Amino acid sequence: MTENGGLAILAVDDEPRALADIRRLLEGSPRVDRVATATSAKEALVYLSGGKYDGLLLDVHMPEIEGMALARLLRRFADPPGVVFLTGHPDAAVEAFEVQALDFIVKPVSSERLEAALERVEEHAGRSVPAVPAAPSDEPAATGPDVVAVDNPKGGGKRLVRLEQIQVAQANGDYARIHAPDGRFLLRTPLSQLEKDWAPVGFARVHRAYLVNLGHAVELRALPNGTAVLVMRDGEEIPVARRNVAALRRRLNA
Repeated sequence: MTENGGLAILAVDDEPRALADIRRLLEGSPRVDRVATATSAKEALVYLSGGKYDGLLLDVHMPEIEGMALARLLRRFADPPGVVFLTGHPDAAVEAFEVQALDFIVKPVSSERLEAALERVEEHAGRSVPAVPAAPSDEPAATGPDVVAVDNPKGGGKRLVRLEQIQVAQANGDYARIHAPDGRFLLRTPLSQLEKDWAPVGFARVHRAYLVNLGHAVELRALPNGTAVLVMRDGEEIPVARRNVAALRRRLNA
């Protein structure tokens, strides 16, 4: 945190044009007060050893010391900056989650996506205070990552699914079963947490067992008993609890 109350951000990328683009976006953000840039992990360590930064925007693939290696090294720091990975290779997301990155942005970086990541940096720094306390039904402001690492049912390991492609998340004990166009996968996160993380990008809890991406919904069909079913783009019908029908209808008609 700077004297003016804004974020201090260090951006690291070995590609000059990409680094210039991210610097321009950072300098245009109302959340950011100070920006420094480095073209290598070694140069970044010099900056980090000489001053305090709230966030580190870090390219994954760099010569000599790669971004993942630097992120692991930073975990030894007493007060490390929050790490946000920037990359053109979404297959690195699984490893990014393992080093507890705050966010993972696939290039090219938009100003909207960057602002969402910077909000996570604010929260990590413990300085994000809402102007009005949020009611339980309010949607959180931060967005989740662009890709989700799910368990691959074929041969183990992880599979990456873009968040926008996920149609439904179904409660499966302490986990969630993800419905996507190319299959169903297990995500080791409870549905209650996914509801908080994904609400800002169009997901809604329509039933105690279902969280749906409203962007994939095509019809809300009322049933005689006061409940309803939400028909998805692929024809799947998701039950809607009676208490959620009116609010969901208003949201779909907005």
